[in-house]
Amino acid sequence: MAQIECTELCKNYHQGDAVVKALDHVTLTVEAGSFICLSGPSGSGKTTLLNAIGGLDSLDSGEIRIDGERVDRLGKGALADLRLQHIGFVFQAYNLIPVLTARENVEFVMQVQGVPARQRREKSSAILKEVGLEGMEDRRPAQLSGGQQQRVAVARAIVSQPKLVLADEPTANLDSRAAKQLMDLFLELNENHLVTFLIATHDERVMRYAKRLIKMQDGRVIDDQLQARRTE
Repeated sequence: MAQIECTELCKNYHQGDAVVKALDHVTLTVEAGSFICLSGPSGSGKTTLLNAIGGLDSLDSGEIRIDGERVDRLGKGALADLRLQHIGFVFQAYNLIPVLTARENVEFVMQVQGVPARQRREKSSAILKEVGLEGMEDRRPAQLSGGQQQRVAVARAIVSQPKLVLADEPTANLDSRAAKQLMDLFLELNENHLVTFLIATHDERVMRYAKRLIKMQDGRVIDDQLQARRTE
């Protein structure tokens, strides 16, 4: 069953008198449980497409459906609820709250969801252990390495078991070892929990993990193919 359906998506940005086509009639379908990489150079439209699917960017035209619902027609409140309940985001810049500990950052989404404190603590402890941060729960972001901060961001994104994770250049600030650990974690979540992953990247290390590779250029999909996964 199609989890995401994008039809003729268009998004333009204006730079002075010039018009930049961030999305130029993009059409694609994502099946539930997919592990997909969006590849392409900076400015190819990868991030704009992720943001549109996640309801962070509006469209000039086109339709986006998630589980059959028109996301592009939802109001701000409904979009916020959709993101809160069903979508996990992993950003290149981590977007952790610096004054909160790793545990508190992970619990933040659940707190907004109204999850009771005891349940939040149990879930945050379990997910931080799963991402390899057991014993670091009380450290603030400044006390963690880049790879560890990214793991906190991943834990926050997946602690509520979203149906979909949107990741924008998740390995950009990681060395090879940390990048592999992160991608192995994504793969485990995909295979064991059937979480759909849509990852924007220009990192060859990441692309090897994808079962489907979608290449973008100048706001258009120029190639879309299945591939054998290579995780070593």
